[in-house]
Amino acid sequence: MWLSVENAFLQSFQNDALSFVLSALLLLLYHVALMIKERQDPSYTVQAINRIARSAWVEHIMQEGKDILAVQTLRNSTMAATFLASTAVLMIIGVLTLSGQSDKLETTWHSLNVFGARHAGLWTFKLLFLLVDLFFAFFAFAMSIRIFNHVGYMINIPLTDAHGVFTPRHVAIHLNRAGRFYWFGMRAYYFAVPLLFWLFGPHLMLMATVGLVYVLYRLDHARKIPDAADEADPSSNP
Repeated sequence: MWLSVENAFLQSFQNDALSFVLSALLLLLYHVALMIKERQDPSYTVQAINRIARSAWVEHIMQEGKDILAVQTLRNSTMAATFLASTAVLMIIGVLTLSGQSDKLETTWHSLNVFGARHAGLWTFKLLFLLVDLFFAFFAFAMSIRIFNHVGYMINIPLTDAHGVFTPRHVAIHLNRAGRFYWFGMRAYYFAVPLLFWLFGPHLMLMATVGLVYVLYRLDHARKIPDAADEADPSSNP
């Protein structure tokens, strides 16, 4: 009898576990496919084009000595990362507040939970996943701000005083590293959407993941811009 009760208890979590695994696999497979396509075509993703653009921008700034333009551009990037890091903190506070009121909101939040378990421990587990995701976003944006500040010092060093260390290529690597952390933070924000829908039910989490993969594809894929010659030549269009 004890085994039957335990099996019934574990079966109640099957839908949640299955939805979580399928959602994680969908996101993992998407990013693996994206990485493969980017290796085959360096201009396939928006992120790859941004890395190329940042490298070219650093070389132009350091060779032309446009210090004011560099400071203004880096300030804008730092302000954007600061705003997103602050938003992550506010969301963390909201999740922590929500965790203390789970007993009061249980009926409302589980009104759409048709296929998932309604155990209080699972609810806490879901909130913990969401907290970890938001903490990751905060630290990713904080690291991005940190490196943007370092780049602000390096990019204003004259090439004659760089001693062969602070070359445009070296500075571009640091700038692209800051952009990478910014990308990690935004991914964490995107991943928070299925985790949030998981609170309402596992089927909604899976649906949100499918929608998120489609949105990410539209955001990540860099559309090919036709050349002026191709646009002028009507024979090139089917």
